[in-house]
This record gives sequence, structure tokens and C-alpha cells, in this order.
Amino acid sequence: MEYNIKTLNSISPAIYSELRDNYHVSDSFDSPDAILVRSASMHDMTIPDSVQCIARAGAGTNNIPIDVCSEAGICVFNTPGANANAVCELVIAAMLLSCRNIIGGIAWEKTQIGQGDNLEKVVEKGKSQFVGPELRGKTLGVIGLGAIGVLVSNAAVALGMNVIGYDPMISVEHAWKLSRKVRHENSLDALFSESDFLTVHVPLNDKTRGMIGSRAFSLCKKGVRIMNFARGGLVDEASLITALGDERVACYVTDFGSETLLKTEGVICLPHLGASTPESEENCAVMAAAQTRDYLESGIIRNSVNLPAVDLAPLSKPRLVCIHSNIPNVLSSITTAVSGFSLNISDLVNRSRGNMAVSVLDIDDLPESDAASLIEKVSAIDGMKRVRLLTC
Repeated sequence: MEYNIKTLNSISPAIYSELRDNYHVSDSFDSPDAILVRSASMHDMTIPDSVQCIARAGAGTNNIPIDVCSEAGICVFNTPGANANAVCELVIAAMLLSCRNIIGGIAWEKTQIGQGDNLEKVVEKGKSQFVGPELRGKTLGVIGLGAIGVLVSNAAVALGMNVIGYDPMISVEHAWKLSRKVRHENSLDALFSESDFLTVHVPLNDKTRGMIGSRAFSLCKKGVRIMNFARGGLVDEASLITALGDERVACYVTDFGSETLLKTEGVICLPHLGASTPESEENCAVMAAAQTRDYLESGIIRNSVNLPAVDLAPLSKPRLVCIHSNIPNVLSSITTAVSGFSLNISDLVNRSRGNMAVSVLDIDDLPESDAASLIEKVSAIDGMKRVRLLTC
């Protein structure tokens, strides 16, 4: 079968390591089977009915209208962990920038152009204004122990820092990867009060928006340094500026600048460089392409942000993939519809996530003459959002 994939941004050609010759990639398709996107906003975009899935080459999906996609039965993927090392390295760099005043030192030395042979003496005399503390022996609080948080924690341990981690939802996979020297704290209040440095690695949602605000700052040590390479809205900007003004916060380093932050003393804004490495962009593209291929060809769902994970064997017989509301009687209605065509279900998987569910049925044999009628029958079930029939 041939598949058309539309790109909304420039995507690394590494995707072709996962896509065979039956995949056609272009930025001009009107009715694509899938969309690959990086940072382009899709909120004002009319998504064609042909689109089965959208893969974001990155972790955040706030540029995608998730609710609209769910209602249409479109699976939305992200690529968690693909850019983790790139972000981790930048967080370590940010901690050094926050305490050693490297940027200020570089800018000051440039003003000494013209000193000639006297430059060395001038530098030795003036460098004391850029003195800053080392990382070794300091305490780093890490909020969020996903792929990035774990790497940052382990790197900080290797640098001789004391590390406190907070994540009540830490996965078994990430827990196994976390250094045993990281202390897992169940209280955010305790983490705030003990940390010399803070770094946050959680998604932005209604629960986390502004989570580092006036109350958090009131609990922090005087002179805390904060790193935010997750999302700008996690830190309440007005409270931050107040905390910088009274020196509760010594420095704030972020990948998400604003006009106000750019004007504020003690803030270092980077131009969203977290994942800006060729390695990261390639990793994200490869993962997005693989997830798209597996979903289009077999109905496998990995790293979806709106649908449950569905792990399936490769396609070997007709497979009915149904995306529907998580309400009573849908599954029984699907099986009844299939049985009405005297078809045998050899395997069945049903998974739910919040108000969404996915049911996948492998059918021993499906006469081609029954295919369209079966899809029509199942599509008419109350709560059904999308039905696909995959054939070998």
C-alpha cells in the first residue's frame, strides 16, 4: 500500500531509514495519510479527513489541537526522550552560566579591546567581579524524572552535586535508570527549601502551569538558581521578577524568553536551543517516522499523547482498528457487528485512556465483498470516531 506523509517543517532525511519506498513525503499533499511536524502551529489549520495520525518530532505537543484530533479519531504521537541528551547538556551548561557569570565576563573582556600588551594585567585586576560558586557539593532539585530529568540527575551526581528528585509518577523504566545517589523526595516543599539549584522537566498543563510561583519562591533558599528548559508557563513570570528583585532568586536561565524577561536583570534567555543539535533532530525524526509507519501499517500505538498504548504483533491477517469513546457497550457492539458477517475473531485488544479507547480485532478471513459493509456497520456504532481495515 502507498502512503503519503505531509511535512509542516523541515524534517531530517533520517526518516527514510524507517520509511520504505511505498512512503511519499512532501510538504504539498492535500490529503495525506499522516503529518510530521516540529514547531509549526496547527491550531488554525483545517486537518484533512484523510489524516490518520500526526507525529510531533519533539516532546511538547502544545502546537497541536489535541482535543480536535481526539474527536476526529486521529492518533497524535510525540517523541519523548529523543532529544533528552541535548537538553541535559544544555541544562548543565545553564547551571554553569547561572553561577560563574561567564556571559558577563566575556562581554566585559571585549570592552578591553585596545589595551594591547596591558590586557593581561587589566584582566587579572578586573576578573574578581565575575567570581561565582562551583557546582560540586551544591544541591540540585530536579522536578520531573522522565527521560531528561533522569539524565540531568545522573550528570549532576557525576559532577559531585547532591541531587533531590521529585516525581510521584516516575515510571519503572526511568526509576531503573536513575542513580542510586539521587534522593527521591515526596514533598515539593522540601525540595524547594533544600535546593541551591532547581531544574524543571514536566509537561505544561492545567496542573503544572505556574507551579513555580510565589509560594515556591517563599520556600526557596535565598540565592537559588533556576533552570527552565521544559516550558515557559511552568514558572510564574510576575512572581519570578519579584523574587529576582529581592534576591531570593540569584539567576533564572530559560529557553523561553519574553520581552519582560529580556529586560530583567538576573535572567539569561536562550533562543529555544534545547533540542537544537543535529543528533537530537535526527533522533526525533527517526522516532516519529517509526511510530507513524507502525501505526499506519499495523495499528501499533507507542508514545501517543491522546490514545492508549497498543502493542500488537505485525499484521498477518485482516485487522480492524477502531477508535472510539470510552463508554459502555462499544466493544460488544463491535464484536456483534463482526459476528453478523459470520467472521471469526482470532485476536482482540481493547485499551482505554481517559475518555478515549482503542479496540483492535484480528479476523481470520474477510471476503473482499464484505469489507466495505463491515466498515460501514462498525462506523455507525454510537461513540465510534474512526474505523480502519488493515489488510496484508
